[in-house]
Amino acid sequence: MGLRNARETAEGSNGGAGPVRPGAGSPLGSTGSAVATIGRELRLHAPFTTLGALSGVAIMVVLTLADVPRSFSTTLFWSFHPLHVLLSAMVTAGMYRLHGGRKLWATVLVGYVGSVGIATLSDCIIPYLGESLLALPNRGMHFGFIEKWWLVNPLAVVGIAIAQVWPRTKFPHAGHVLLSTWASLFHMTMALGNQLSLLTTAVILVFLFLAVWIPCCTSDIVFPLLFSRGPEERRSSS
Repeated sequence: MGLRNARETAEGSNGGAGPVRPGAGSPLGSTGSAVATIGRELRLHAPFTTLGALSGVAIMVVLTLADVPRSFSTTLFWSFHPLHVLLSAMVTAGMYRLHGGRKLWATVLVGYVGSVGIATLSDCIIPYLGESLLALPNRGMHFGFIEKWWLVNPLAVVGIAIAQVWPRTKFPHAGHVLLSTWASLFHMTMALGNQLSLLTTAVILVFLFLAVWIPCCTSDIVFPLLFSRGPEERRSSS
């Protein structure tokens, strides 16, 4: 999947503490550099995202054949989604801190929006669009930061706090992809009925891919760097 290249892009050549320099003046440089960075990340992560989506479909088929109750999917969704928020907050806030972000309020804002906001898009909103397209019988929108506010929001804060005192980005991106894939999967399996057609399986595969590929495979790197200071700004303020 090109994880090594992706980490080198995110962490620089000095072990995770150096700036990303696709352009001058800011971590993402010009608009063209930002677009190029996003495109590169999407290309790098497409193969593994596809494998993650296929793993989700395989799990879904097993659950359907075994006639596992919907409550099982509900339990797993409310396990994987909060863990996804925690990991995303650690990586997003950590990336912001490592690349010039020093203000506490900005670290909290970037870490919270980049984790809760993007995880909600990935795990809840995009899966619900697939459920609606398929008219699944038990479809529903689940906002973790509202329904389980006492669980999701504190985990986001914990992730941000860890990044504040120990900013690191060297977490396996494969773990992030799988957490997001499975959270999205169990959001959709909660909506399934007793039948699983070939068309439903194909559409769910596509939406699992989209739910992870666009939001999660760029959020860890692109989103926090949009708000961090570039190398020239750091030199001028030193």
